[in-house]
Amino acid sequence: MAIKGHGIDLVDVERIEELLDRHGARFVNRCFTVREQAYCESSSPSRAERYAARFAAKEAVLKALGTGLDGGISWTDIEVVRKVSGQPAIELQGQARQVADAAGIRAWEVSLTHVAKMASASVLAVSDDSAC
Repeated sequence: MAIKGHGIDLVDVERIEELLDRHGARFVNRCFTVREQAYCESSSPSRAERYAARFAAKEAVLKALGTGLDGGISWTDIEVVRKVSGQPAIELQGQARQVADAAGIRAWEVSLTHVAKMASASVLAVSDDSAC
């Protein structure tokens, strides 16, 4: 296994809270999948923190892919899910999946953290190739 890319992002929770208040469902539906929304909405006190951590993870994936939102990738092509253990994981759909497949990315490692004011994510894109 080889690391094909790394992305890290830091998000201001207050900024996400403002977007939630100002744009509500429009922002949430544009940027988050149904599963992400269900998880984030399940805890009112940390709702904005959870959204912010997932937004940071999506930004980190885009950095690891080296694409940003160019080439038709949408926010919902990148999904942060929870394994049975509670550990976060990345699942890709659509154009993001195609870009990752073309780059030989076969797995993702993700770490999230959040507190009242900041949320952060670090993401590694991993391939089967032993020689990058």
